[in-house]
Amino acid sequence: MKTPKYWQSNSLISKILTPLGWIYGALTQARLKLIKSPHVEIPVICIGNITAGGTGKTPVAISIAKMLSSEMHHPFFVTRGYGGKLQDVVVNNKKHSAHEVGDEPLLLSRQAPVIVNADRYKGAQLAIKEGADLIIMDDGFQNPTLHKDLSFLVFDGQYGIGNGKIIPAGPLRETLEQGSRRADALLILGKDKHNLAERTKLPVFFGHTEPMQTNINQADVIAFAGIGHPQKFYHTLTSQGLNVIETFDFPDHHFYTEAELSNLIKYAKDKNAELYTTSKDFVKIPQSLQKQINVLEVAVVWDNPDILADFIKQKLKL
Repeated sequence: MKTPKYWQSNSLISKILTPLGWIYGALTQARLKLIKSPHVEIPVICIGNITAGGTGKTPVAISIAKMLSSEMHHPFFVTRGYGGKLQDVVVNNKKHSAHEVGDEPLLLSRQAPVIVNADRYKGAQLAIKEGADLIIMDDGFQNPTLHKDLSFLVFDGQYGIGNGKIIPAGPLRETLEQGSRRADALLILGKDKHNLAERTKLPVFFGHTEPMQTNINQADVIAFAGIGHPQKFYHTLTSQGLNVIETFDFPDHHFYTEAELSNLIKYAKDKNAELYTTSKDFVKIPQSLQKQINVLEVAVVWDNPDILADFIKQKLKL
């Protein structure tokens, strides 16, 4: 789905939907209390959030895995594999498609092995069998099927928590106060424009995303994205000196048809413009069309990476 605009304001629609949000929030908390989370014998890190939509969890998870791999650990990702058909599999990005395992697992697999399983405990067991000494959950903060030894809440500093209401009235899966009780720290990407750091007693670590490419040729650009907050992607393109003349938004995790992609390619050619998309969208594009579409890869850069690494090692006694 596309992120509703009313999630950003206290509009009439959000007010009408507020009672449904109370029910959703109550059911979430009840589920977390009623289901006992089983432990596994290796540390589990959860990269989660309390908001629906794109906060940057996947690039954060990749960054944490890279950080731990440099410390001679062998992390595995365990993830739900949203949109994929297969379960309890080790992702092979040369064999599996996004239709089979989901888009995010394909991205994660470029950094470390990935297990796809909605039951995170079963996924963790397979990861251990395959040689993991540490597990990173991409998402799953509200999933009680596996005990977390360290939980991070990721926020987009620009977006914050929107209107502060619970789904469907707003973007929250639970309130900031409820989520903070189970979390160990906040990770805020970009400027903290909503002062989230001041609203929690938890440690807060700041970072931002940067393009991995250098020397990008300046050009007119048609951009498209199927992510939670596509405006972040378009802004990044503009910040690299590209002239974004038109954009096309698709629902988060959207699977593109060849007709949609062919139309975008033709439209860009007619406008004499380059066609750009995100890495998350690019993995869902058939190889036969990939050469006609540019991808902007981004990575998380932490303000104080050594302090964050020490925090993780101390919490997990690594």
